[in-house]
Amino acid sequence: MKRAAALVGLSREHHTALSLAQRARRAAAEGGAAAAAMAATASSCFQTELKPHFDEEEAWLLPALERAGEAALVARTLADHAGLTALAGRLLAPGAEPGTLRAFADSLIEHVRFEERELFPAAERHPACLAGR
Repeated sequence: MKRAAALVGLSREHHTALSLAQRARRAAAEGGAAAAAMAATASSCFQTELKPHFDEEEAWLLPALERAGEAALVARTLADHAGLTALAGRLLAPGAEPGTLRAFADSLIEHVRFEERELFPAAERHPACLAGR
């Protein structure tokens, strides 16, 4: 699907996030050292890639969508961001289980699908959301 120019970079980052999530799912299923190593990778990627992505959306896209009357989509996005942030914080906690990694992966996949299927199309329906970006 072709994206509006203002959303192309964010959409490309979603591909990277989905790749991370799929690797995390596989490692969680394997358990043991594979899950522990992937939890460290996912935690690092969260800080260097996903958190900046969330921050960018929250800085310009979500306020624009709020102004356009898309409060429910904005609320869902913010709730997803908070949930993923909490899960990422638990990835490296002492005694973290592979289930935490799996929950992080599943939540990330669901969030990306939501943004690609609902949030971004809503932004594209409201050209003012993308103006000046």
